Amino acid sequence: MDEIALVLIGHGSKLSHNRENLMQLAEILRAKSKFQTVEISFMIRDTPTIPEAIERIVKQGIKKIVLVPAFLAAGVHTTKEIPELIGMKDKESQLTARGIQLFYGEPIGADECVAVILEEKALKALGEKAEHQHAAFSTGIEEKAKTPADLRNIYDKSMRLIRPEIEDAIRNTSEKNIPIIERVVHTTADPEFAKLLIISDDAVESGIAAIKAGAKVITDVKMVKAGINEGRVRRFGGKTLSYIDDPRALKLAQNEKLTRAAAAMRLAAEDGMDGAIVLIGNAPTAAFELADLITKGKAKPALVVATPVGYVGAAESKKVVETLSVPFVTNRGKKGGSAVAVAVFNALLGMAEGRKRS
Repeated sequence: MDEIALVLIGHGSKLSHNRENLMQLAEILRAKSKFQTVEISFMIRDTPTIPEAIERIVKQGIKKIVLVPAFLAAGVHTTKEIPELIGMKDKESQLTARGIQLFYGEPIGADECVAVILEEKALKALGEKAEHQHAAFSTGIEEKAKTPADLRNIYDKSMRLIRPEIEDAIRNTSEKNIPIIERVVHTTADPEFAKLLIISDDAVESGIAAIKAGAKVITDVKMVKAGINEGRVRRFGGKTLSYIDDPRALKLAQNEKLTRAAAAMRLAAEDGMDGAIVLIGNAPTAAFELADLITKGKAKPALVVATPVGYVGAAESKKVVETLSVPFVTNRGKKGGSAVAVAVFNALLGMAEGRKRS
């Protein structure tokens, strides 16, 4: 649905983690690829406002916009206040005159998917592990009905289709970097990444060596962590960690007026980040904080993979990463996301396991 944009509407709060939660939801939806353009917006206390988000999308040339309130149940906000903000009296007619169509969705409501999540939270509180069994948690082609041979055939066929599309872009690229580029293009279905990815000279060797040495894999958000096969990492003696929900990170964010993602990076460094692989797929503030820690000598990871996505701070944070003295993989511009960071790591993991293509 490239021609349709999705806008998630939050209430707005002074607490940074509320914004970050909505940003993570937007990133999850982008990764699912049903809507290529997913923006966030807020009723009050935060930006962009709903009108600002609409105008930002309109400037991209998108004519259809669907707005969905990220609220659990219907109420005054969803039935009266948000529709008024969307309409903005004469603003709606102005948009219509410009050929823009607005669609307004319902709040989350009592859905089976929500029930599954609530059950998981309850089991987690009891110290038990939940198993996702609902179709909402399907991950695309990797269904149970597919055999490993089926998946390999699909992947190999995709690679045969990808190579001609990126051949010119990788003509002068080091052979060792090509599995990463192919994996990212395969994950995003966007050949432009072949031109956007920046891989430092020693990134591949350093990343593979760190994996084989059983290094920690530290992620900025849970979505990046969820994309990594922890069993494969554990075979090398490694483990994956995310500090975004650590109570210490929340407390540090409140005390130091940091975003939770930045606080999580600081906490990870305090717990020991030297020799680790750090994957940042969502939060520009995490990339800025990590760069600052490295520059000040407070952290020395073996590899930084930084591919945050968005219009605010993402491109700038990746430019800072390009200046670091440690090995890195990043990309230029506002594109990126958790799926890209995961793709880079999985390519390296496959190479560490001795596969020609991961």
